[in-house]
Amino acid sequence: MLQKKKKLSKKEIKEDTLITFYNSSRNFFEDNKNKILMYSGVLVLVAALVYFYSNQKAKENETAGLELSRVMDLYDQGQYLEAIEGKQGSNIIGLKRIVEEYEGTENGETAKIYLANCYSFLGNYEEAFKYFDDYSGSIDYFEAASLAGQAGYYAMNQNFEKAANLYLNASRVSALNAQNPDYMLNAGIYFLKIGDDDEAKILFNKIKEDYPSSLAYREVDKYLSLAN
Repeated sequence: MLQKKKKLSKKEIKEDTLITFYNSSRNFFEDNKNKILMYSGVLVLVAALVYFYSNQKAKENETAGLELSRVMDLYDQGQYLEAIEGKQGSNIIGLKRIVEEYEGTENGETAKIYLANCYSFLGNYEEAFKYFDDYSGSIDYFEAASLAGQAGYYAMNQNFEKAANLYLNASRVSALNAQNPDYMLNAGIYFLKIGDDDEAKILFNKIKEDYPSSLAYREVDKYLSLAN
């Protein structure tokens, strides 16, 4: 005669499940321990490399910031050639070298914008455009400056549509940028030049509504009257 099976309690079922899981896990590890140890070693190595790279970049960015601070007096004084090349007999290495040695760091990317400005002020617009276009930092103000610098280059070369859209994009990078009304005014001017009066009027009216204390506000009526 078959005996009636004993009904397991919830605790016994839970313990049995845990034992089964433990045994399965142990067997899986034994069967695959070489692969597991290898992959674990790879993960540790990757984590170490990421940490080393991040730490190295942080140090490079700090050094780039120091070098940039040394050259800014020359830039502010309008000594653009020396700001680019550095000053002999001093510890000022110049913006060009900062960009070459610290490209990819935040301060190295910031140096690109100042370097591009220097070339622009000296009339070397091709070099200026190269560095404006190459900016890849994450600071909104300099991203907008990069777009505006490219816009100025295209405007100079009579590509007004490209200029208009780049100035418009520059004005949209950050709502907090004090240069936005100027970017919008320039965008509107070049939209007028390509016959897009509607887009120009939208921008001019936005300047009148949102930026009444800006320099662009003083100019906007003159251009608004040109829009049909």
